[in-house]
Amino acid sequence: MGRRRRNPADYDEDFTFISPVVKYLVFIFNLIFWVISLVMMSIGVYARMMKHAEAAMACLSVDPAIMLMIVGVLMFFITFCGCVGSLRENICLLQTFCICLTVIFLLQLTAGILGFIFSDKAQNKVTEIINNAIVHYRDDIDLQNLIDFGQREFNCCGGVAYTDWSHNMYFNCTPDNPSRERCSVPFSCCRVSKDESVINTMCGQDVQKLPYVDAGNFIHTDGCIDTLVNWIHSNLFLLGGIALGLAIPQLIGIVLSQILINEIKDQIELQNYNLLHRSDPWR
Repeated sequence: MGRRRRNPADYDEDFTFISPVVKYLVFIFNLIFWVISLVMMSIGVYARMMKHAEAAMACLSVDPAIMLMIVGVLMFFITFCGCVGSLRENICLLQTFCICLTVIFLLQLTAGILGFIFSDKAQNKVTEIINNAIVHYRDDIDLQNLIDFGQREFNCCGGVAYTDWSHNMYFNCTPDNPSRERCSVPFSCCRVSKDESVINTMCGQDVQKLPYVDAGNFIHTDGCIDTLVNWIHSNLFLLGGIALGLAIPQLIGIVLSQILINEIKDQIELQNYNLLHRSDPWR
């Protein structure tokens, strides 16, 4: 059923359909995320400028700085439309904001459903991304910090197993590799006891030469992919809460912007009626 509108003649000339509460809620909502987008873009640009150009280009597809800038630019454009559209009561900008937010929400929902249905393919894609990140581990300081953080937090090493670090040119275990880190793994793979007063940062040296059981005395031998999958299975409620927390602001933005658009349309209709009535009072 469509919205029932009262006859414009039932309202006086000072009446307005546009609610200041809705209008400024949409503005404040967008302003908050607009500021966040500026911060994300600034961090991404700064991180990008601090890197060597050739190293940055070598791992462009997995560069966290690039990802920050892309998300920041997208957020900036969408929230800019929402901010200006709400203040200027511009239907075109508000519709652009509403459509973009709806498309992003549907894409996230689709990605979640497809990831659940095709979990094996999604896991293979994650494996490919992690292996690519391992190859470029020493090329990008941001990527290196990200991998180290993941391995420390999840007590894992490599993608499928700790021997995956042989894919990296520095840790490669072939006899002709001149690197001093040959057959080693990063320090973030190491088992660190809280009782140790002095941390041995070379605990991963030559561990790829050791049998699996012996290597487990010094490092975490489980791969990060299986560890991550197990963590997801055991934290489904937490992940569901995070997904809901991301979805709710988007739904609020869509609903508020659509309410404001309808109010602006009603106000335009009222203004057109008042203008017509002034020019020809017998209508």
